[in-house]
Amino acid sequence: MKMLISSSVLLVGLCMLAGCSNTPKSVTTPSGLVYSVVQEGAGPVAVAGQYVVIHETTTFTDGTVLFSSHTSGEPIRFLLGSKMVIKGVDEGVTGMKAGERRTMIVPPKLSQRSYYPEGLSPDDTLFYEVELVEIESQ
Repeated sequence: MKMLISSSVLLVGLCMLAGCSNTPKSVTTPSGLVYSVVQEGAGPVAVAGQYVVIHETTTFTDGTVLFSSHTSGEPIRFLLGSKMVIKGVDEGVTGMKAGERRTMIVPPKLSQRSYYPEGLSPDDTLFYEVELVEIESQ
């Protein structure tokens, strides 16, 4: 089953790549991750060593959905900075506040994994839409 991400999210991602002036300000990190804050959050920022809960939609550059936690209805919980998720997601979630939403462009070097789902290659650039649902108390 082929699903497509919303056209507005894809458009923001493509504009981020092309440098459009009418999209939210994008940040390019030294590692090559590109992100844009789509919705501001509140409270303290997420840092390595904390458990965080996110909703995530991952798409190819053509808009085809690879994965979405919204489909299952179950958000993803992981220990930030512990290599439980790919480097691009770890880096992109670091510094977010609860309720914040970011669109991220993750280059291949930041999405290396131990296995590749069908249709995904080590050379793919991926778009992520991430919402930080919660930073768990220690």
